[in-house]
Amino acid sequence: MIWRSKKKDYPSYWNDYQNHFDKRKGTNVTSSRFIILDTETTGFDFGIDRLLCIGAVAVVDKEIAVKEAFEVYIKQEHFNPQTVEIHGLIHNTKIKTVSEEEAIIQFLNYIQDSVLVAHHAVFDIKMINMALMRLGLPKLKNKVIDTMDLYADTRIKSNFIAKNKSYSLDEIAENYSIDLSDRHTAAGDAFITALIFMKTISLLQKSKNFKLQSYFLKSNRF
Repeated sequence: MIWRSKKKDYPSYWNDYQNHFDKRKGTNVTSSRFIILDTETTGFDFGIDRLLCIGAVAVVDKEIAVKEAFEVYIKQEHFNPQTVEIHGLIHNTKIKTVSEEEAIIQFLNYIQDSVLVAHHAVFDIKMINMALMRLGLPKLKNKVIDTMDLYADTRIKSNFIAKNKSYSLDEIAENYSIDLSDRHTAAGDAFITALIFMKTISLLQKSKNFKLQSYFLKSNRF
């Protein structure tokens, strides 16, 4: 008798998300859909803290698809007085919030198989993966790019070499004269990151050796 492991049953929204990856697609700057995202959280501890907001914008064919912007606020009971001073979300009763699962459903439906882009991406993706884990789901399957890696490479190619330097979103935005008035909101930070993504990609593409795939983060980092 041959024993076969029983395939785990996942909710339909996860299966719908996963089905987008069944067909292999080429990945390049002009044909790919990029989702530039940012999260606001109750803190920085992956085991204790939770998502408060996910904001994102799509970049298609080197243009920000403003009409495709995404923003969802998550109801959470956990409270961190240090981080609430920054984003002020938890006690803002005017903001409509949804459950963590509903936020994940909306997010998965939005991103599909797009390439995900974030600044210090490991944090944002890992926070989302922790939410997926709490729902009994696998990790995100999307390719991920960190804009800090893109920016660091533009500095190297411009001979401004600073090995192992960590560039903040504010530092890069100021260098590119990007307005920071919407900082510390997920949607605002996502838009700023999208502008940085397009600027750095444009600079890096001038090199004959540019390969988008070389910037994909390894999945074991999340």
